[in-house]
Amino acid sequence: MQDKKLERIKIRLEELQTEIIGESDETVHGMQEESTLYPDPNDRASLETEHINNLRIRDRERKLLAKVEEALERIEKKTFGYCEKCGQEIDEKRLLIRPVTTYCIICKESQEAEENNN
Repeated sequence: MQDKKLERIKIRLEELQTEIIGESDETVHGMQEESTLYPDPNDRASLETEHINNLRIRDRERKLLAKVEEALERIEKKTFGYCEKCGQEIDEKRLLIRPVTTYCIICKESQEAEENNN
């Protein structure tokens, strides 16, 4: 992969990393600042449901953050862009769409087919 394109992907990954961390901080501060002393049980239940949904979203983002950090490490080690299963170079279009991917499209489709059969 050309250095220019690799640099674009690296910048995109770093921006995503910053965004996830920022949203996580906002959630924590927002939850700490909100008053949970609602006299109405329905209001309290609504707030708790909202908190649970926010925490689920942040958990998914935490997992994505780990993948982003792994992708940045692979860029530094010069192993980025190669399929973990077959070792072939991952199509550039796929990397632009999903820069944290570790499989080429053929191996990913094969993996998903196996999962669907089980």
